[in-house]
Amino acid sequence: MAKNSPVEFFQQVRAETAKVTWPTRRETLITTAMVFVMVFLASIFFLVVDQILRFGVSTLLTLGH
Repeated sequence: MAKNSPVEFFQQVRAETAKVTWPTRRETLITTAMVFVMVFLASIFFLVVDQILRFGVSTLLTLGH
């Protein structure tokens, strides 16, 4: 692996950063909204599953009582 000077390294980093396609503000906002919606849906799903499992386990435990 060739050794680069710090100046060369930062020039290469700058060149690579210029190649990056950055998202627009609108794309960022839409993606953020989608993340929040998916988090909300996942939390509702896990709440329902948790309640079903809680009910099942408590029912099983009361049968043996």
